[in-house]
Parts: sequence; structure tokens; C-alpha cells
Amino acid sequence: HVQLVESGGGLVQPGGSLRLTCSGSADAYAYRYHMGWFRQAPGKKREGVAAIDSAGTTSYADSVKGRFTISKDNAKNTLYLQMNSLKPVDTAMYYCAAVRYFGGNCPSDFRYWGQGTQVTVS
Repeated sequence: HVQLVESGGGLVQPGGSLRLTCSGSADAYAYRYHMGWFRQAPGKKREGVAAIDSAGTTSYADSVKGRFTISKDNAKNTLYLQMNSLKPVDTAMYYCAAVRYFGGNCPSDFRYWGQGTQVTVS
């Protein structure tokens, strides 16, 4: 069973930056799980923000391209999301997720989830 714990959320002004961290079970990093960041705002569906595959290839939602960067440190069992030039529309609960084998980047394609960390841009 893979456990994931997010941290790093908070309140930031528009234009500011935050770095989210997802610490997890060693298996997820040792076996190069496919991992991603998702977010969900009140009253909205959970949406993908960024993903990184077992080879380190990254992908991003159009709304965050050029502002957010996903990265992973397998030696530290940690996934990161660097968020710059934050906007009020980025306000949401942010979740990290993992799956053993890549099957897509939709929320339903991921098996393991953290509890989330709140990001508020105001």
C-alpha cells in the first residue's frame, strides 16, 4: 500500500509562489510510479495539474503551463510542485496521486491519493 502526504499549501497573494511537497512510501519512488498533482475547487470537479512518468517526462494542464513545475526526487521519496505567478483561480485543494503503471492522466487512472493541502490565492 502506498501512502502519500502533501504539505506546503497556504495563503499567498496573487503573483506569489508556493512549493508543494508530497512525501510517500518508498515503493512509489523506488519503482518509478507514475505520479501527478490534481486540484479541486469548491463545487468543481477534480482536475489534473501536472504529471510525471517513470522516465521523468512531464506534462501540464494548459492553465498552468509556464507557471508550475513538477519534479521528483526518488532518493528522498518526494514529489514537488513549484507554483509561480499564482492567480486567484489557482485556489483549490491540491492532491498528489500515484499509480504503478501509466494508464492515463485522469483522476480515475490513479490508485493512491494523499489527503490534500489547501492553496488559497487572495
